[in-house]
Amino acid sequence: MSAFSLKMDIAENRFFNGENSPLFSRQQAQQARHFHQKIAGYQPTPLVAMNELAALFGVHKILVKDESQRFGLNAFKMLGGAYAIARLLCEKYQLDINEFSFETLKSSIKEKMTFATTTDGNHGRGIAWAAQKLGQNAVIYMPKGSAQERVDAILRLGAECIVTDMNYDDTVRFTMQTAQEKGWEVVQDTAWEGYTKIPTWIMQGYATLADEAVEQMAAMGIARPTHVFLQAGVGAMAGGVLGYLADVYGARNLHSAIVEPELADCIYRSGVKGKIVNVGGSMATIMAGLACGEPNPLGWDILRNCATQFISCQDAVAALGMRVLGNPPGNDPRVISGESGAVGLGVLAAVYFHPQREALMHKLKLDGHSVVLTISTEGDTDIQHYREVVWEGKHPAAR
Repeated sequence: MSAFSLKMDIAENRFFNGENSPLFSRQQAQQARHFHQKIAGYQPTPLVAMNELAALFGVHKILVKDESQRFGLNAFKMLGGAYAIARLLCEKYQLDINEFSFETLKSSIKEKMTFATTTDGNHGRGIAWAAQKLGQNAVIYMPKGSAQERVDAILRLGAECIVTDMNYDDTVRFTMQTAQEKGWEVVQDTAWEGYTKIPTWIMQGYATLADEAVEQMAAMGIARPTHVFLQAGVGAMAGGVLGYLADVYGARNLHSAIVEPELADCIYRSGVKGKIVNVGGSMATIMAGLACGEPNPLGWDILRNCATQFISCQDAVAALGMRVLGNPPGNDPRVISGESGAVGLGVLAAVYFHPQREALMHKLKLDGHSVVLTISTEGDTDIQHYREVVWEGKHPAAR
């Protein structure tokens, strides 16, 4: 095998205290999952065991949660958006979320509502899907540089989709201002002062995938993972999932690494400093779903308390992960994973090929007993770019 060095900065979390959050517990996750189970077409997404890849990389198990198969939407994000919209409407119309159905809710809505959000693609698609199911309107704003394929996927769900000339975080502010002026409901996966309830529901919705994974690992005879690699944009998915896992296993019993693109590594920088640090600029990473410069304070609190390490890496790490998952060794199943979905596995692959492999394995506490859980949060949501990376060799690992 070749040896090559990809840029990965790994920082220990000096502010770790292992404190759980009651907002992101197993109980909250199972309530959200109970809601998702009542949606037509629900089934747990696969938890794939990459046994031959694990043997090659020198660990006991590599497990990949494949979210490309979530409700036909090719990504996990609807778990949060649909749950938050349902909770919002149940609160508005005094309905019980435990008795929820789209049909009941649809008949209860007296006036047509408009849901607005900012997205890099997958979250907006989830909001558009939920609005369509409920017969409501959705207006989705996307930052500059958004792929046309992601825009078209939202338009096909009947939503209005507007690409701005701003980065993600500035687009969020514009969405908030516009929605306030027009009386729309904002369903955003980040929080700020005075806006925490809906982001909390979104993060609780994301934990459905973690509850499924814990159940699936138990069915495989796996008591617990030793490691979890979670990618972060604003940190909502990473915070919601890590909060759940910390409640189930204990944060001190889990080596958790939060992975970001170096061009949008606000969580990494916050982790180094111990308080929220924002990143500006265009954040032109291939990991579009992670191109966010301002941490979600709700997610940040969990990550500061419970994450073991923070990792900032170059785009080629994600591209490597896409290729490895799409072309695994031996009889391992193939996973189609997009740019933001593959970066966790990409870190493992980059460690394997690195000239200082043993030192990096030691730093990440990886060995022959390690059971590593990664989340492939999206499939090929931008098919053209997926093929440019996997077929044509865009963002090569070695030059």
